[in-house]
Amino acid sequence: MARRTKGGLTVIDHPLVEHKITLIRDRRTPTAVFRRLLRETAMLMAYEVLRDLELEDVAIDTPVCPMIARKLAGKKLCFVSVLRAGDGLLQGLVELVPSARVGHVGLYRDPKTLLPVTYYCKLPDDIRARTVIVVDPMLATGGSAADAVAKVKSEGARDVRFLALIAAPEGIETFRKAHPEVPVFIGALDQKLNEKGYIVPGLGDAGDRLFGTK
Repeated sequence: MARRTKGGLTVIDHPLVEHKITLIRDRRTPTAVFRRLLRETAMLMAYEVLRDLELEDVAIDTPVCPMIARKLAGKKLCFVSVLRAGDGLLQGLVELVPSARVGHVGLYRDPKTLLPVTYYCKLPDDIRARTVIVVDPMLATGGSAADAVAKVKSEGARDVRFLALIAAPEGIETFRKAHPEVPVFIGALDQKLNEKGYIVPGLGDAGDRLFGTK
């Protein structure tokens, strides 16, 4: 899968990812299709995010003969969804890796200050032994993403990565200042934030479009 990397930021520019993000952006895309596209795009992007997972040799018997094959090593993965919109990506990741543990961090953005407010946090007890992928469709101001990753790290997670569909330059800058060592994977880097803190051109409110609440 083609990609461009700079300063810990990876833009996954595979044609299928670009195609699906275009459909996701389109205001005419209905809720059911929007949900399916988020799930499918998350699965495609996960191949890059998880490219360097450790493997171990195991002995198995195929229908033809014994062999030494490779499978994932260690405690494997934990996916952490930033509620509520992160659940749109989470479904695709869990479909790809059903054995992964799942955590949730509930955040909302104060409409006046644009700062994140936490209302829920539930993470696996053994998160420190797992590779953790924090997911949220939008990296806008960067405050919510930075706060969610801070909570994951405070629980002992050491290998943390962040996955979003679309990011604004302002969000990338805020996130990099807070967590310079955490790799960020996105499908598109957009122009800017508007006065309301929305990404331009963006895709609108991912949570509202995912759940049909507006």
